[in-house]
Amino acid sequence: MAEEKKKDFWTAKKYDNAAAFVPRLVSKVVGWLDVQKDDVILDIGCGDGVLDVQFAEILSKGNGRLVGVDSSASMIETSIKAVKDAGFTNSTFEVYDCNDLVDKPELQKGEFNKVFSNAAMHWILSNQPKHEQFFRGVSNAMQPGGVFVFEMGGLGNVTELVTGIMSGVARRIGLEAAKKANPWFFPDEAWARDILENRVGGFKIEKTEREWRETPASSGGVDGWIRLMARPFLDAVPEAEREACTKEIVEILEYTTRTPNGSYALQYVRLRVMARKL
Repeated sequence: MAEEKKKDFWTAKKYDNAAAFVPRLVSKVVGWLDVQKDDVILDIGCGDGVLDVQFAEILSKGNGRLVGVDSSASMIETSIKAVKDAGFTNSTFEVYDCNDLVDKPELQKGEFNKVFSNAAMHWILSNQPKHEQFFRGVSNAMQPGGVFVFEMGGLGNVTELVTGIMSGVARRIGLEAAKKANPWFFPDEAWARDILENRVGGFKIEKTEREWRETPASSGGVDGWIRLMARPFLDAVPEAEREACTKEIVEILEYTTRTPNGSYALQYVRLRVMARKL
């Protein structure tokens, strides 16, 4: 995550081109969050703020408020503008590495009754030595009895894309270097239960599921998805070879993901969890 923060390759425009479907396919996890007008919400990896505008509208009917954190300065700027343009003053946003919440005193006071994360934790948790630190930071931010609701890539997520990317990248820099460049962590329900209830503790999982969800590619197609989502992989390839590597990966994946009608279908697997702080 520290490297991502230093090299901020995210923009709302690129994200919309590559994965506009992400904030549109959240009805179940948002339903689990069940935002109420007086909630105090921490949004971890808030991205471009599309969902936060929806939450802010509900919170505006009461005394609720929202804090959004993300490692991308560009995405935070977009979130601030989105909420401001919608006319809400109950939300604040800050650039921050979400792995280091334990070092953020103002977010460790147990003030939040709900913590939310959508499509971000598989990036955040790629820093595996900080897994327990991340969840301790979440726990410290929460009120007893509060809920932590998240959706992330689960075990088996975009396996065909990962295979194509690894093949093209490893052929140029070696398998171990390609593994090291992998920016994602895709766990299963058992892993989530173990870290929340045992390794870190203090949580009780109330609902969890892993859902296969075939997902149509956005307007940027496979090319747009690879150039943004797989950027950490591609940045590990020498610059002189990077474009050729990208084109090779895209050509292979356009073949393997093409549907009979000529569009592209990505094999997403989503892990959803609702855990209550004891």
